[in-house]
Amino acid sequence: MEELILEYFRQMHDNRYKIDQVDFIEKVKASEEMTIIDIRRPEDYEKGNIIGAINMPFGPAIAEGLKRIPEGKPVFVYCYSGQTAGQAVLTMNIAGIYARSVNLGWDLGIGRVEGYEELVTTEPTCLSESVRTIDPMVQAEVTKYYEGLSEVSDTPFRNYKISEEEVLSIAERKDEDFIILSVRRAVDFRSEHIEGAVNIPFGNETADGFGILPKDKKIIVYCYTGQTSGQVTAGLRLLGYDAVSMNAGMGTKGNYPFGWMNKGYPVAR
Repeated sequence: MEELILEYFRQMHDNRYKIDQVDFIEKVKASEEMTIIDIRRPEDYEKGNIIGAINMPFGPAIAEGLKRIPEGKPVFVYCYSGQTAGQAVLTMNIAGIYARSVNLGWDLGIGRVEGYEELVTTEPTCLSESVRTIDPMVQAEVTKYYEGLSEVSDTPFRNYKISEEEVLSIAERKDEDFIILSVRRAVDFRSEHIEGAVNIPFGNETADGFGILPKDKKIIVYCYTGQTSGQVTAGLRLLGYDAVSMNAGMGTKGNYPFGWMNKGYPVAR
């Protein structure tokens, strides 16, 4: 598993396993060949989804559906804000499925693109009947990953996430049971960061830096909007770390009013 996680980051393209929401909508409009996976809750999928999207709700359904994701087509994944899609994308890629997440998900990305409504349907799309081969070891680890969500469903760490408010409390009381990890660029970390945080920038060498992190503390990962921290959180958890990602990251104009700085929380410089 360690080699797969290292490879995931080392072979990362400039797209960072993401696609801009406008580019995604343009591809759908052009009827390009692709597989679209909607990992929102079934009730939200039923209210409206992008034409052709398959519903694989965030959780065990993703592990169960891996072998039925069609081969030979690009795979695009969306959730609500892009954060849980980041986790899903990593688990799919280590299973041999090249997948990217749609920037900022349905609520903050797709739903803000002009004309997206014409591509929304209430009709479901089914998984392929074809079966791809998934390495048994990877399948077992990904299944374990998603089954583990039930253990945190009634805690502050639901969906392997943590709220900005919870992190503020942890930072203010300097709780030594937690490590706060920023995966933002080094220049942005130097400019402003959550007090007490350490920095391992997101990129090709991210996983090479995991060795400095303790396995006996809970690691809180944050980025800009929560999306790349979702990828890092998944990688860390699959390597045996107790990691969660902070909701909405430091915050940007694109995901306002969510995120640490969008909420006016203090930063260290």
